[in-house]
Amino acid sequence: MTFFHKDERLETLGDRVLQATWAQFGGLAPNQIAMTWIVYDSPVFVNTGGAIRPEEFWQRSPRGFAYRGVENIYPASVVKLFYLVAAHEWLERGMISPSAELDRAMRDMIVDSSNDATGLVVDVLSGTTGGPELPPGPFETWKYQRNIVNRYFQSLNWSEFATINVNQKTWCDGPYGRERAFYGEDFDNRNMLTTNATAKLLHSVVGGVAVTPERSQSMMELMQRSLNPIDLEADAENQVVGFIGGGVPPVAKVWSKAGLMSRVRHDAAYVELPNLQPYLLVVFTEGKSHSANEEILPFVTQQINEAMQEI
Repeated sequence: MTFFHKDERLETLGDRVLQATWAQFGGLAPNQIAMTWIVYDSPVFVNTGGAIRPEEFWQRSPRGFAYRGVENIYPASVVKLFYLVAAHEWLERGMISPSAELDRAMRDMIVDSSNDATGLVVDVLSGTTGGPELPPGPFETWKYQRNIVNRYFQSLNWSEFATINVNQKTWCDGPYGRERAFYGEDFDNRNMLTTNATAKLLHSVVGGVAVTPERSQSMMELMQRSLNPIDLEADAENQVVGFIGGGVPPVAKVWSKAGLMSRVRHDAAYVELPNLQPYLLVVFTEGKSHSANEEILPFVTQQINEAMQEI
């Protein structure tokens, strides 16, 4: 069971989007893209400022389409959404203390996708720090602590989270010492997400039911992207150009978190377009040449926008 339900019309339109994408980008193999697309029909019950109680929210099942939505894929910086939600949960429970420095790190982690900021957030969440390799006993304790974010998301008992792994920092040059040892010799303990899991987490934030309505709203504020060309030109790492936000008109509103490294290009976004129903879109692409291609995700988005006119 997923939080959305399949719909014959969306299946047809979703397949059409994928076929158009493969036709446009001939080198993109069927197993190098994954997508989850959620449509919010009227009356729209997300982005309401937390007007709907969680119990009622989760009784509502939007229409959705998924292609390879349950395939585990290295998420790059999309994982930062999970650390953001966890940080707000810890703060709400009093498990960690609020501070200006934590606020700065959470902001930089999402707005600028800072890996250094993410490292601090993961340390605060888990009570661990990086450093030299540890003896076996202390390392087992360290590993248990670092898995606290995994335990939290598993405790929600959401089927979409059954296979995900969210326990690693994000890196520029890569991990060293105990951090490298924690990955495993063949990097088998690296972060892994599915587009369905990412879509459900984003759905909960946009719905105002992630931790509390107020905290969901503060997360939304960090994720909102400016589509102003002047702002985009001033920020080379704007998470819009080459991503979902690059495929919508300037009058749209976009809340998103992108992921990019040498082998993947991903994005997870909630989009509002004038005179159309809002939608949520998560697209993961893999492959070195595709990660460098700034046209694929905007093209997929443009195809989704066209399909939304036929909903």
